[in-house]
This record gives sequence, structure tokens and C-alpha cells, in this order.
Amino acid sequence: MWRVAPRPGPRTLPWRGVVAAVALGAGLVAAAPRLEARPAGGKLAVATEHEVASREALRVLEAGGNAVDAAVTAALVAGVVSPSSSGLGGGGFALAWSAERATPTLLDFRETAPAGVVPAEFEARPFEGPRRGRYVGVPGEARGLHELHRRLGKRPWGELVAPAVRVARTGFAVSRHLAGAIAGTRALADDPALSRTFLAGGKPAAVGQLVKNEPLAATLERLAAEGPTALTEGAAAAEIEATVRGAGGTLTAAELAAYQVVERQPLLVRWQGYDVYTMPPPSAGGMTLAQALGMLEPGELRRLGGSSGAYQHLLAEVLRGALADRMRYLGDPDHVEVDLGELLSPARLAARRRKIALDRTHGIPRFGLEEHGTHHLITADARGNVVSLTTTVNRAFGARLATPTGGVVLNDELDDFTAAADVRPFDLKESPNRARAGARPVSSMTPTIVLRDGKPVLAIGGSGGPTITTNVTQLVLARLVFGTAPAALVAGRRFYVPTRGAYLWLEKGAPPELIADLEARGEIVGEMPFTTSAVQAIAFEGGRAVPASDPRKGGSALAR
Repeated sequence: MWRVAPRPGPRTLPWRGVVAAVALGAGLVAAAPRLEARPAGGKLAVATEHEVASREALRVLEAGGNAVDAAVTAALVAGVVSPSSSGLGGGGFALAWSAERATPTLLDFRETAPAGVVPAEFEARPFEGPRRGRYVGVPGEARGLHELHRRLGKRPWGELVAPAVRVARTGFAVSRHLAGAIAGTRALADDPALSRTFLAGGKPAAVGQLVKNEPLAATLERLAAEGPTALTEGAAAAEIEATVRGAGGTLTAAELAAYQVVERQPLLVRWQGYDVYTMPPPSAGGMTLAQALGMLEPGELRRLGGSSGAYQHLLAEVLRGALADRMRYLGDPDHVEVDLGELLSPARLAARRRKIALDRTHGIPRFGLEEHGTHHLITADARGNVVSLTTTVNRAFGARLATPTGGVVLNDELDDFTAAADVRPFDLKESPNRARAGARPVSSMTPTIVLRDGKPVLAIGGSGGPTITTNVTQLVLARLVFGTAPAALVAGRRFYVPTRGAYLWLEKGAPPELIADLEARGEIVGEMPFTTSAVQAIAFEGGRAVPASDPRKGGSALAR
């Protein structure tokens, strides 16, 4: 473990295999904030983006499973009932806290670029119609969930997969979020497997309509019996290869078989008496959160007030700087050197903070970040184990491809690579996040667990592409600095720092006086054009786990 502290000059540290313990706010450790009245909670808690996923995960906990078991079930069920967001054809990150070992485990099962990827082609995106298979990365979800269970699970693997089999076979009611995704994704009609399931009779499935997915049920059944090889070997792997190649992609069955889950060391930020464990590269989320914590002091934030224009402007400026660092420096740490020590050094952050004023705004160059289809979930058990897990197929329904007999929706994760044109404003000829064989594209996913005195006090994460990072950062501060109650935390108004056009987006209905205040500080304010970003959280208060699920996607928080 190493610390970032003031030092005479920069030094370069390879990121892979290193635990980062970043000491921030030294000498400013404050007492825990006074919390609002405690809402209902329990010893067992789940927060996901879908009622069925939460219900099945809670059943696993009630049957004696631990937080990892519940997370595995929740993720697999989510892939059935929220297929526009996640599933076996995607990947993600899982951060688990083991109370018994008093240590975190972080698994990266993000998709990788096939060996046949042609970098130059990604400079001329988009890939439409018969070429959309070029977006598909080697999926890691099945291996990632299985590896998480192998290391820390308790109940038999097959028992955890069974609920997803049942839901796919007997059917589920289409949620409002899924109905919107189906209606808004025209390319579904171009794929026989997707249209058969979600466009029966040529009409998009409506809210409340019962949908069954027998092909996916059969795949999950094999997954329960055989483990990940049910997808990475044999007929299923051959079908995935054929589906991708039929749409112009290069993924092979051999690459499915060779895919490896990577264990990474979490980024640990020590701030104001809290230990904040979050996601390192290939995610940009943890770096952004760490920079915000390193540049902001609770006393100043409380003086400004969490709903003031001054507070939102200050935080937006911090986030804009982090976005610029993402573009300049971040890539897959197994392919490029990522010097988090320098990016998070107190001297560097202090120098940047001195450039931020409450009466002026810095713009950021235009660049594209296009993640959208993601699902976050959190589980906690009676022993104090916690899992914060984000899973994704990237945009809605990924590459808009599904295997004909397996029902597996395939990701379009390679669209997260950055084109050279997008980094030229940063005086770069090519992006550290450029397309290349075997690389994992940079993500915004930010699974985070916060401890105080060795015990979890908050687990949080979100969905919604680049809004994940800004949302999680806002809500971590709202909880740790202002003690906002869990339900209010996830439901409250948020802002977003867009990468083009306006400097700041506010959710619909923002007070006119807030807009006027922000504009007086140099912000160009716009209205947030989407409402599908969501945050899930579990707060721990008085021996109880209090879950909260974001109403924006109709999520579900359950506790017993």
C-alpha cells in the first residue's frame, strides 16, 4: 500500500497490482455529520433498478445466502428483466467488502476488444446496420459473476442462477423504463431475436405486458449446470461468434474461451475520517470522486449550502477538471501507464483548486462519452458483507444484436474507445483510450463502499453512462457532508456536466433563482435532456442497513 503525499517532484508508478491509499484532508478530520431521522431498514438489504431483481435477491438473503450470493442473483435476474441495460452479453465491475476478512475485493469483468479490431475504423464511427458487430467486445459477465461467487459466495451456484431461469421462462411484466427503451430503439426490428421477444406482432412491448424469453431461459439453465463454459465454449460460443461476424464484427469463440477476469486493487481515499473504496482505471469514476474529495473541505461546503448555486458551480468546476484528466491520461492500465499518484497528488489538486473561483467558469473541450445502458445494484447481509456491482451492455440493447437460439443481448462496449479527433483539443495526437486489441475501454462506472472505523457506512453506485461519475460524486458528498437521508439522497435533484453545448445541465423544474445565480457565475445552463440515470445506495445507521433506490428508473429497495 502506498500513500500520495506532498513530495519534491513527480514519480511514475505503474497502476496494475497497486493499492492506492490516498490521504486527503489530513488534519481536518471532522466528526460524523448529524444524520436526519432514521428511515426503516433491516439486517438484510437490497437496492436494484428493478422490483423483480430486488425481490429475488432478498429471497436469497432470507434463505441464508450472503451479500455476494444476492448480488449474483440480482445481476442475472436484471439481465432478464432489464435487457436494455445489462445481461450475459455485457460486463462490469464488482466491489465487495468482506466483514470477516475486513478487506475489499474488486473484480473487473469489463469487455475487451477482439484481436481483429481495426483502430483506424474507430476514427470513422458510427457503425450502422450490417457493421454494428464491430462495436461488440468480448463479454465478461458470466465469468465475472462466477468468479465473484467462487471467491466469496456461500450458496450453490446453480441455486443462485435458478431465479433468473424461472423469470425468463414464466415471464415478467415490462417496466416503464424497458418499455421506453424498446419503443426508442428502432434497430430492434432489424434483429430477428430481439424483435421476436420485444416486438411481437410488430408492436413494441408495452408497460405491464408479459414477456417471456425461452431462449435466454435455456442459456441460463446451462449456465447453472455448467458455469461460464456454457457461454464460452461449444455451440453457444459458436453462435455468439456467428452473430457478431454476421454483423461485421471480429470476435471469435476462441476469445470467449480465453477471456480473463482481472482482480484490481481498489482506489482507497482517506478523507475526513472515512475510508472510501472506489474504482480505479479502467474506470474514470474513482479518480473523479477522489479528486473531488481532495479539493473540497466539508466546512466550506456547509457554509455554501448543498442547494446553492455557489456549491453547484464549485463542484461542477471540479468535475470539469476531472473530465479533462480523463481525456488526457486514462486508458486500460494493462496497456498504458496511468500515474494516479500524480493525478491525485495534494500539490496538484491544491494548484487546481486555486484556479477555481465562485464568480467564473472554465469550459471543457468537446468530446464524446456515449455509455447509456447500465444497471447498478447493492446488497448487504447480516454479517456486514456488502457488494456494490455495476453491469452493462453500454447503450440501450448494446449492439442491437442477440443470439438467435440463446437470447443473449450483445454489448456495444467498444464505442467507449475515444477517437483521435476528440483529444486534439488537449494537444494529443492519439487517445490513451484508443481502440486496440485486448484493451478494455475506459468506463464511468463507480461502485463505491465507504467505511468509518472499519465498518461500512455507505455503499453506492449508479447507471447512466457519464452521469454515473458526477451523480455518485454529488451523492457521496451529500451523505458524508450533509447527512442526507438515503431516500432523499437518491431522489433529490442533481446536475450534470455535459461534454458539449451548455456547461451545466439541471433537471427539469430547477428554480429560476438557481439558474440566474449559476449564470451570474459564468455557467451556461441547459435542461437535462434525459431522466434515465439512476443511483442505488445502502446507508448503515444504528446497526441497520437502509436501502434506497432511485425513482428515475423505477428501482426497488427492500430490507428485512
